[in-house]
Amino acid sequence: MVRMLHKMGIRSGMMYTAGVASIGLAFASWLASNAKEHAGLDRADRWGIFIGEWAPTFFALGVALRIEETHREIGPSGEMYGEMETPEHQRMPSRAGV
Repeated sequence: MVRMLHKMGIRSGMMYTAGVASIGLAFASWLASNAKEHAGLDRADRWGIFIGEWAPTFFALGVALRIEETHREIGPSGEMYGEMETPEHQRMPSRAGV
């Protein structure tokens, strides 16, 4: 599913943005429900919690998409696909010998 989302053009940054937006929307919906509806604080809390529960899902999808964007995998034929190879002169020096 994550690979399909990635192929559709959805990137991790979009999911992180959606997660932050859902936190703001949860607070805004709580304020609006508390101010506009005369059903009491309980209903406002339910609206805020309902929308606030979307944030972890968006953040988890963002992490999964970030892994998809950066992780290299070995295909069935043994070739690498995923992250592009970095030229040797652009790689960070190894600290293995230190």
